[in-house]
Amino acid sequence: MTTVSIRSLVKRYGSSTAVDGISLDIEHGEFISLLGPSGCGKTTTLKCLAGFETIDGGRILFDGQDVAQLPPEKRDIGMVFQSYALFPHMTVAGNLAFGLEMRAKPKAEIDERVRAVLELVQLGGFGGRYPRELSGGQQQRVALARALVIEPKILLLDEPLANLDATLRDEMRTFIRDLQKRVGISTLYVTHDQAEAMTMSDRVVVMFGGRIAQVAEPEAVYDRPASVAVARFVGQANIVSGIVATGADGVPAIHARFGVLPVPRGPRPANGNRISVMARPQAIVLTPAASAGPGPVDRVTGTIAARYFHGAFIDYRVDVGEQTLAVQAPAPALHAPGDSVVLGFDAARLWAVQP
Repeated sequence: MTTVSIRSLVKRYGSSTAVDGISLDIEHGEFISLLGPSGCGKTTTLKCLAGFETIDGGRILFDGQDVAQLPPEKRDIGMVFQSYALFPHMTVAGNLAFGLEMRAKPKAEIDERVRAVLELVQLGGFGGRYPRELSGGQQQRVALARALVIEPKILLLDEPLANLDATLRDEMRTFIRDLQKRVGISTLYVTHDQAEAMTMSDRVVVMFGGRIAQVAEPEAVYDRPASVAVARFVGQANIVSGIVATGADGVPAIHARFGVLPVPRGPRPANGNRISVMARPQAIVLTPAASAGPGPVDRVTGTIAARYFHGAFIDYRVDVGEQTLAVQAPAPALHAPGDSVVLGFDAARLWAVQP
C-alpha cells in the first residue's frame, strides 16, 4: 500500500489556472473522492497524479518519493477512464494481459494474474469474449481488472460510472467500494455525482475553481459544511440569515426576517452580529398550523407552495414570507399546496456556515 502527498500543486493552461496550489494527503488504503462541478480542477488533478499533465508548480509524492517528473509508465498507477478505453480487437484476457506483456512478465505469470483478477471482479470464464459481447457493467469490471492486474501502487478512477444507467451505477458503486476494500489499494476517485462521493468514500474533497473548499468524511461534509458554497453544492440546503440576540429569558436566538430560530451547533458570533445558518430539508418538521402547540423560538409559520413526489419522500416548497424553504418528509403526502403549516427547527440539526 502507498501514501500519496500533494503539495501546493499548480497547473495552468495559458493564462487560466486549473489547479491553484492544492495540498492533499491520501493514506494507505484510503478511498478519496474529488467532488465538484465541471471545470473545478478535479480531473486535471487526477491527470497530474497520473503523469498525463506536466505540472507548473508543487510536488507529487508517492511514499515520500517525488514522482512529478516521471512519465506515466514509471509511476506504477492503475487508471480507469470514463470511456473504459478497452481494446475492441482484443479479448478480455488480451486486454488484461497487455499491460503485463509491456512489462515483459513471463507468460505463466501473465496467465495466472489474468485468471486471478477475473475471478476477483466476478468475470471468471469471460476471458475469451470481446468487449462488444459484454454489458456496460461487465465492461466496467474489465476496465477495473485491467487497472488492477498490474498490481499498481495507486488506483485512479475518472468518473468511471458516468456512462451507466441509474440502476447499474448503484450496483457498481457497491462493487467498486467492496473491491477496493478487499484489495486495500490507495484510491483517488473523480466524480461530480454527490451520491457516489458520499456512499463510496472514506473522505470527500470538495473543489471549486481549482481550490479545495473542504476535506472531511462524507457525514461531516453533509452535516457540517465549511461554507455556504459547500452546503449548497452537496445536497439541498436552506440558508437562513439573521441576527444573534439574547432574549429576556437569557436564551440566545437568531432573529431572521420570517421568525426566530434557535442558535445552531458550533461557535456563534456575539449578540448583534449577523449569522448564516444551514437547515437541511430533512431537518425541518412540518405540522398543520391548526394542531401546532406553542414554541416561539423553534417554530415558524408558512404556506405550502408546491410539493413533489420522490417515492420514499415528498419534497415540499414552503413560503415563509420573503423566503421559500425546501422541506422533505416521508411519503405519503400529508400537506397540499395552500395549506398553512408550522415549521419546527431543532438546534442540534442546524449548522452555522461561513459566507
